[in-house]
Amino acid sequence: MSRPEHGKQRDRVWRRWLLSGVRWGTIAVLLSLLALDLAFPPQLPTRDDASVLVVARDGTPLRAFADADGVWRHPATPQSVSPYYLQALLGYEDRWFQRHPGVNPLAMARAAWQWARGGRIVSGGSTLTMQVARILDPQPARGRTLRGKLVQLLRALQLEAHLSKDEILTLYLTRAPFGGTIEGVEAASWAYLGKPAARLSRAEAALLAVLPQAPSRLRPDRAPEAARTARDKVLERMVALEVWTRAEVDDAKIEPVVARSLRPPLHAALLAQRLRAAHPGQARIVSTIDIGLQRMLEQRVASYFSQLPERTSAALLVVDNRNLEALAYVGSVAFGDRARLGHVDMVRAWRSPGSTLKPFLYGMALDDGLIHSASLLVDAPQSFGGYRPGNFDAAFNGPVAAADALRLSLNVPAVDLLDRVGPARFAARLDNAGVTLRFPRGAVPNLSLILGGTGATLEQLVGTHAALHRDGIAGRVRYTPGPALRDRRLLSPGAAWIVREILEAADRPGERADTFDTGDRPRVSWKTGTSYGYRDAWAIGGTHRYTVGVWVGRPDGTPLPGQYGAITALPLLLETVDSLPRGRGDALRVPPPRNVRELDICWPLGTAADAQPAPLCQRRLTAWTLDGNVPPTFAERDAGRWSAGRVRFEIDPRSGQRLSAECEAPHPRASREIARWPALVSPWLPAATRRASQLPALAPDCRPDGRQTAAALHIEGLEPGVTLVRPPGSAHGVRLQLRALGTESRVQWLLDGRWIGETQGARWLRTEFETPGRHELTALADDGAWRSVAFHVAP
Repeated sequence: MSRPEHGKQRDRVWRRWLLSGVRWGTIAVLLSLLALDLAFPPQLPTRDDASVLVVARDGTPLRAFADADGVWRHPATPQSVSPYYLQALLGYEDRWFQRHPGVNPLAMARAAWQWARGGRIVSGGSTLTMQVARILDPQPARGRTLRGKLVQLLRALQLEAHLSKDEILTLYLTRAPFGGTIEGVEAASWAYLGKPAARLSRAEAALLAVLPQAPSRLRPDRAPEAARTARDKVLERMVALEVWTRAEVDDAKIEPVVARSLRPPLHAALLAQRLRAAHPGQARIVSTIDIGLQRMLEQRVASYFSQLPERTSAALLVVDNRNLEALAYVGSVAFGDRARLGHVDMVRAWRSPGSTLKPFLYGMALDDGLIHSASLLVDAPQSFGGYRPGNFDAAFNGPVAAADALRLSLNVPAVDLLDRVGPARFAARLDNAGVTLRFPRGAVPNLSLILGGTGATLEQLVGTHAALHRDGIAGRVRYTPGPALRDRRLLSPGAAWIVREILEAADRPGERADTFDTGDRPRVSWKTGTSYGYRDAWAIGGTHRYTVGVWVGRPDGTPLPGQYGAITALPLLLETVDSLPRGRGDALRVPPPRNVRELDICWPLGTAADAQPAPLCQRRLTAWTLDGNVPPTFAERDAGRWSAGRVRFEIDPRSGQRLSAECEAPHPRASREIARWPALVSPWLPAATRRASQLPALAPDCRPDGRQTAAALHIEGLEPGVTLVRPPGSAHGVRLQLRALGTESRVQWLLDGRWIGETQGARWLRTEFETPGRHELTALADDGAWRSVAFHVAP
């Protein structure tokens, strides 16, 4: 074998050994790295150490919850931040990030040469991946040592093996240190600049790109000049790299370095807390809240209730009727205020709803064909199986239209209607629509529930009141965009329209439609409520676009004397509605459905005016009717002598006296008819109206027919027309003992229409008259007998 051939063979052997060595060496290195990776896996973040951010619908932070170490961190991705920031970050920190395997050999070689020359590390040659490795595994004891750099290098290689470039960049964007307990560019952008990282300018992007290099020394809220110098260095680097033009950088340098004092976001704090609990493990929760509206209403609520007694709180909820998304959520007057129990979320607290359920009762009565909007209801002292409700102001109105009874929130007509609809059925319908009423343990739905004798929450009431503007469809309020609508029918579209029309016709407190120019102000349907003992004041209402609910009271349930819905909660509701965005047609009435018709009816019968003779039409009203139903006035509950309705009888046309079936002398007979009013409203009727609805006297020679008018009472102890004088030197008013003679039934006593007491039969009533002037005292028996006495009290 010649020498050249021998040399070629030797070269081939060496080449095989070299390739084999490289191959096995590579395998050995890879196996070593794999063993190290298995033995010392990278410390990737887990859900347990993540902070939580709740944001408004536009991404504005509402509230941030720190992680277990107290760090404020907002999620961020390369897609969620400004392109200017990514350009500044990568241009200044790691131009080759997308190409290197986690370590930049040229940068590492430069750092090694500087270390060899100076005996210490001058520049680390760190890539973004190595910085992420240091952030995830800081090991402060290592410092800037060679061992520490080697650990970072190995960790960087591990990260590159486990994660994509976008995932590594996301870790940096979310966890880079920005001073104090602020981590991540999104949290820093909100904390220092009050804006999302997606809207950073070039100057702001450069500032936040350099801040993690020395977060304590460059914090713009503490060292604005140092921060400015570092920022400008980054801007110049961007010119040198030809990423930004000189003109763009010169413009950016003009921007001052201005930072806010660090404060975490705290809007809709109680809702954010609620959503965090409802979405465990979710780092970023998007709510439906409109941040501009939320901020305005938080300030308005805090200002509005600042003068109320201590320990008073309030709640406000604004909902979009289209999708039942909450646009504003104020759970307390001041979150964190211990005196006002600001940590208690009153939007979902169980409270007595007062009279806020009454609109649904009237709507159900319309759907059942029991009433129309002008049905004659009786607002007078009545007993319902031993339950004797009174009105909020203790006054009674006598005959009242259903629409007026609802607008005035009269209690007796509402209890009368609930008794006819059925409390269990009413509660079941509400439960199906989303209002699950709470009763004391062992109790069942009863008549008191319509006056607040139950429990409900503000969010339930708002979701149900929205049905008046959604064709009778109620639903559950939504706080995040994801959940599907949970709609349930509560009323027919026609009944919802009539009830809304009734509530919209109510004058605002202190205003009259004929004296105030409302312009394009939206039509508002509203209902107030006050629970027993002034514990809860409510106002719930809305327009065709929004529904608003307000609650005022003390979270501990103690009374708030003198504060009730109309004066405490309603003004805030109306201010809120007036401040909401308006659309075309907000001030116009929504046309009624086809099955709703306007019709003239007559009292006392309650039926259509064109269906009854003129003499029976004693009072003419206009009513909204549903499905053509024109139900008559309810028959009286007392099975005694009086009954509402048409009464036919015979008279002697010569004398005008009533004739019975049996009379001693022959009489010419003529048929007559009258319309009678419910007996309990008699004290409120004009004398002429009472005469028109009374039966004529029975002829003397005719036997009784059982149709006599109710016997008149006699009030003993007070003569008509007298003037009562207070005794000289007396510190109290005129004290009298009174009794009603002529009945064995229960007697209600009214002074100027206000209830002052009750007696049984001829028992005595002891009372005192203090207010000077003319007064009228009425005794009204359950059987319809009554008597009124007018008198004066001397000054």
